[in-house]
Amino acid sequence: MSIFASVGSAQALDGREAGLQATHQALNKLGANAPALAIVIASHQYQAREVLNGVSSLVGDTPTIGFSSPAGLTHYGQHPHSVVVALLSGSFQSETMWLPGYAQSGRETASKIEQYLTAREERQSVIFFADGFNGDAEQFCNSFSSNLNITGGLSSGDLHTGNTYQLTANQTGTGAMVASLLRGDIKVGIGTEHGWDPVGSQLRVTRSRGFWLRALDGKPASESYANLFGYPARDWAFPPLSHLARLYPLGIEQNDGLIVRSPIRVEADGSFRMNANIRDGIDAYLLVGSRATCEQAAQNAAQKALLQLGNSKPVLALVLADVAWQMLLKANPGAEISAIQEILGNDVPIAGGYTLGQITSDETSSKPKFLNQHIVVIVFAEA
Repeated sequence: MSIFASVGSAQALDGREAGLQATHQALNKLGANAPALAIVIASHQYQAREVLNGVSSLVGDTPTIGFSSPAGLTHYGQHPHSVVVALLSGSFQSETMWLPGYAQSGRETASKIEQYLTAREERQSVIFFADGFNGDAEQFCNSFSSNLNITGGLSSGDLHTGNTYQLTANQTGTGAMVASLLRGDIKVGIGTEHGWDPVGSQLRVTRSRGFWLRALDGKPASESYANLFGYPARDWAFPPLSHLARLYPLGIEQNDGLIVRSPIRVEADGSFRMNANIRDGIDAYLLVGSRATCEQAAQNAAQKALLQLGNSKPVLALVLADVAWQMLLKANPGAEISAIQEILGNDVPIAGGYTLGQITSDETSSKPKFLNQHIVVIVFAEA
C-alpha cells in the first residue's frame, strides 16, 4: 500500500470552525484513504481545545499532534490566523505521546521517549513539538544516550505574553511536548539550514543568568544593540524592537562550527530573554539575514531532505521555520515556500508553521541538536 498525504487550511472566527473546515478539506483530498496521522498547526489566537474539538470531530481517534504558531504554511504560502491540517495515510503505524512535564524537566522527558523507543525492536522516527517559551531544549537534547532519529520544533505564539500550546488527539496544554512515533513502510528525510551570516561585530558575553543574557561587553545587552543600530537602549524594551531583536541573533564559534542563539524578546531591564543558556566569557558575532540568503537556505534544506529519501518520491513536506523568517520575509510572505517548491516541485503538498527553535538528529553526533533561526524541511515518502 502506498503512502498518501493531503493538506487543508481554513480561517474562521473561532478555532473549532477553522479546525473543522481545514480537516474537511484535507479529508476530501485524501479520498477513500483512512488517515494514519494528523498534524495540526493552529494560530495561537485560537483556543487549543476548540481547535482540537473541530479536528477530532472528523478524524476521530486518528493519532494527532499539533502546535501553535503565529501563522500556518502550506503550498499556497502563508496563512495568518488559520488552522492547517496535514493528513498522512498508508501502511505505517503511528503512536502519539503526551509529555506534560517537559517544561519542568527536559531530562525526564527525553528519558521517557528513549525508554519507550528502546523497548521496541523496530526502528522508529520521532516527530515532536514542544513549548518554545518554557523548558530547556538543550537539556532535552543532551539527555539522550543513544542515536535516535528525532526531529521537531518549539511552538510559538504571542512573543509578549508567552502564549503557546501543544495538542494531541485528546489533550491540550502549555509547557508540554507531543510526539509521534512512526514505524513501518514510511521513510523520513530531513534537511536544515539558516540564512544568517556574521557581519563583523564581535561581542563578549559578560553576564548571563539562566535564559537571560544580561550584559554584552560590560553593558546591558540592549545598550550594546543600541550602539550598533542607532536606536536608544530604552526603545529596545518595547515593541516592535523588543521582538525584532530576534532578527539579529548571535553566532558562537564551537568545535563543530557556528551555532546560532536568538533572543525571544528584550526585557524591560534591557536583558535578552533566550531559550538556551549562553555562558559568560564567550565571544559572539552579530548575525544578519537577507531574503536572498534565506531563500537559498530553504532550497538547500529541501535538497538535503530529498537526498535522504534516495529514490523514494516525497508525498508531504513539513516545514518548521524560525519566527525570524516570518519577520524577515514580511514584505514577501511565503517566499520560503516558493523556494522549497523550486526543489520539491509544485505537486508535493506542504504544511508547516513558525517555531522558536528547531531540533534535529545529527549524523555526526549521538545526540540531537538544538537550533535557532533555522528552517527544517521534513519530507515523508513510502519506504
